[in-house]
Amino acid sequence: MLFGKILPQNEEEVKKKIKKKNLFFTFLLLIFTSTFSFTCFSCAPKTDNIELFWPQPPDEPRIKWVGWIRGEKDVTGETGTEWLMRSVVGEAEDVLIAMPYNVFVSKERIYVADTGGSKVAIYDTANKKAFYAGKRGIGGLNKPIGVAVDREGSVYVTDSAQDKVIVYTQSGEYKYTLSKKGQFQQPTGIAINDSLGRVYVVDAKKHNVTAMNKNGDVLFEFGRRGGNNGEFNYPSNIYVDKQGLLYVSDTLNFRIQIFDPDGKFIRKMGSIGDTPGNLARPKGVAIDSDSNIYIVDAAFNNVQIFDKEGNLLLFFGSMGIGPGKLWLPAGIFIDEKDRIYIADQLNRRIDIFQYLKK
Repeated sequence: MLFGKILPQNEEEVKKKIKKKNLFFTFLLLIFTSTFSFTCFSCAPKTDNIELFWPQPPDEPRIKWVGWIRGEKDVTGETGTEWLMRSVVGEAEDVLIAMPYNVFVSKERIYVADTGGSKVAIYDTANKKAFYAGKRGIGGLNKPIGVAVDREGSVYVTDSAQDKVIVYTQSGEYKYTLSKKGQFQQPTGIAINDSLGRVYVVDAKKHNVTAMNKNGDVLFEFGRRGGNNGEFNYPSNIYVDKQGLLYVSDTLNFRIQIFDPDGKFIRKMGSIGDTPGNLARPKGVAIDSDSNIYIVDAAFNNVQIFDKEGNLLLFFGSMGIGPGKLWLPAGIFIDEKDRIYIADQLNRRIDIFQYLKK
């Protein structure tokens, strides 16, 4: 392990420390948003020649920083002059990401649940095009949180303000609303098991997970509020691995809980703390091709990597606005090439890293 011995701490003391840190970050946020609310592409640092690795030499690198996506221009390759001209004539409405919460990647398309922008941005990296779902009209979004794509290319989005799950085509056209009225109180994370034809939706206020088919019929629910195994305290994100196991971020219980496809509790990992290996605000979860488990922590502003047994291997990222930095990160996705995408909320971008296999 790359860290020193982790000492046990009193839970109340740890909670006080975390609360102080959150107040400090909120103060910084007020300063940041008032100063940089009109940041444009031309203000960002040049990143072409920057190389960042984790861990630091002389240890063998395992994670490499690749870059970021802040909006349309980073995908389409539009020049600064072209973007400025579109801005002048009023055609640059949806260029920048406002505040991303989650990200999903499928067939060279990057889907971003842009909570602050009330839309899902769809970046076609192969063809250098951008589409948007839920901008207005039928199927319009208010506060998109979770996003997932099935094998047919349908895009499933949770809206925690409208308490709905809405389905779109891979280019952003509205298809149908999956959920029934009053079914959810605050839907957040969403994940799909294509083999079983199931859609799993986390409800933060109901403190549970609902499993539905793709017609919107409820198959079963599991979880309730509490701190025991199988219980939740404001869960947020969810991930389905290749075996169909469910990884649920039990955020205010400071842990990840793992279930079988039918919602049966298997095990948990993580506990409250402010040192590496502990969790303070776990959000996104993902797994790479070597079965390493990645957990985004919004309080630590980093990503911790654990092995299958729950042993800490490495962490990367720290609070900041530059390359390799994170500020209130949330969702995470790892594609088939082990490229890591992180929804970096207050930096208003998708940060991209690469897992370097041995």
